[in-house]
Amino acid sequence: MSRQEIRDTVRSTPRSLASPRVINIQDLRHLAQRRLPKVVFDYLDGGAESEVTLRENCRVFDDVTFRPRQAVAIPECDLRTRVLSADLAFPAILAPIGYSRLMHPGGEVAAAAAAEEAGLAYTLSTISGHKLENVRAASKGPVWYQLYLVGGREVAGGAIDRARRAGFSALVVTIDTPVAGMRERDPRNGMKELLGGTLSSKLPFLPQMFAHPGWLASFLLDGGVPKLENIVIPGKGPMSLVDVTAALSHAVVTWEDIRWLKGIWTGPIVVKGVLTGDDARRALDEGAAGIIVSNHGGRQLDGAPATLRVLPEVVAAVNGQAEVLMDGGVRRGSDIVKAICLGARAVLLGRAYAFGLAAAGKPGVTCALEILREDVERTLRLLGCPSVSALDSSYLNIPKHW
Repeated sequence: MSRQEIRDTVRSTPRSLASPRVINIQDLRHLAQRRLPKVVFDYLDGGAESEVTLRENCRVFDDVTFRPRQAVAIPECDLRTRVLSADLAFPAILAPIGYSRLMHPGGEVAAAAAAEEAGLAYTLSTISGHKLENVRAASKGPVWYQLYLVGGREVAGGAIDRARRAGFSALVVTIDTPVAGMRERDPRNGMKELLGGTLSSKLPFLPQMFAHPGWLASFLLDGGVPKLENIVIPGKGPMSLVDVTAALSHAVVTWEDIRWLKGIWTGPIVVKGVLTGDDARRALDEGAAGIIVSNHGGRQLDGAPATLRVLPEVVAAVNGQAEVLMDGGVRRGSDIVKAICLGARAVLLGRAYAFGLAAAGKPGVTCALEILREDVERTLRLLGCPSVSALDSSYLNIPKHW
């Protein structure tokens, strides 16, 4: 796909995103479900095994209620925050999403451009279809690179060098993926066959593709299944998308790897996938500048705790020595506010923006981010709180068993 075609694609709006059709993230999810074949939508929407953790990530926000200050006039509401020296328009960062180019040809380029326009940072996944240089060029704002050690240290070192030269400002190291989780929707829907099976193996799954002609046309015009442009194997070129699951089992990230990365990356390192105070302290010992409380969106170990539930433990363990971020289950601005009250500096948005990307490319991401920004401002005004920086646990009723 040429650069001009990519620009044309990310500017297009295949569906109306105007109210009352779209007023929340769930509406964007419905649009994404209608546009995508089942195999791609369920890859985005699903989780591991029985999807207990996937559901709990969202449900746990209901356990925490607000304690508003009434009869408070707030002429201006300040939503800004600062994360790793980057100024954000509101406390959110776009999380790394693998296979984004399958959801929409604009993929990571579209999402990065929308993040810049919203005044937010974007995080590029290693498992991405667009070259990291093109993604960085799409945004003048802060862009982070998320790293898997797929292909080993030599391959990772090459990507890190490219990211440094391109101007990525932080390295996000995911530590919770020694193997890929069992996401049961994927084999049932034919994800393996879509990515690399033979024609005969694809046949049972073709009807779902033909049922979504808009997606199919954009997929074929984009060249079909993309290569992984940022996992470049010496002598072979970019890795095929289908090779990732097997490669992950040989790419376990250890604390020793974090020490190695500190020696070759001069910027801040953020450790993603922390669910205990012990691991948070270990990440600090290895020099992490940031900690992301994350269970991989419920896509790895089913039965892991919801991230909001363990956020206070991690915040206490870090004790101000690094910035604590959180992802998982965020679908409304009020969810963002609750996480900030419990000690997060900002949240990472994953499915919340990916539904918009899948529904309508860059305009869909822009729509998702605007919905959440307005939600955050409205929530603060209803709380009687003048700024994000003033939020703390006094604005919440926290269950006693927490």
